Amino acid sequence: MTGFVDALVIVVVAAVVIARRVRARRIDDERRWWLLPVILVVLALREPVMPDAHHPTAPALLFGAELLVGLATGAGWAWTTRIWAEPDGTVWSRSSTASVAVWAVGMGLRVGLFALGTAVGVHQDSSALLLGLAGTLLVRAAILARRGQSLRPGASLSGAYGDGTTRPVRRECV
Repeated sequence: MTGFVDALVIVVVAAVVIARRVRARRIDDERRWWLLPVILVVLALREPVMPDAHHPTAPALLFGAELLVGLATGAGWAWTTRIWAEPDGTVWSRSSTASVAVWAVGMGLRVGLFALGTAVGVHQDSSALLLGLAGTLLVRAAILARRGQSLRPGASLSGAYGDGTTRPVRRECV
């Protein structure tokens, strides 16, 4: 039953995330953007998975590749998301067509990694996928929060010794 629950969690999280990101959304620094990735990590680590005794290095390589794909997908998704600041100082974001393409390529790579693991005969469960998805969401949210801070009126530049200069409000297009 755990596999079914994991699959259900993955499908629900993916659907919610995609549905929420294709609409314009306000970027709020006070929100707990890290909470969903932490929940996914807890779900992934609730049952430790023993490495396959017949293939000692293949599971580790597949797991590492899954995490790298997740982190790269999150970064690519964040950098292809359009963000802008309104005159009142609120910062908004909306995924672009390129963002959807990055997400699709990331999912395709994950399916390819799963197929490779199956072809090699490595036992796989959903832990790596959950951790990769958590990495995707965490990196995306962190980059967007950082980009959003740079667009706020009066946001201080991170120059040497905190020189206190400010950036003008601008619209950033990707």
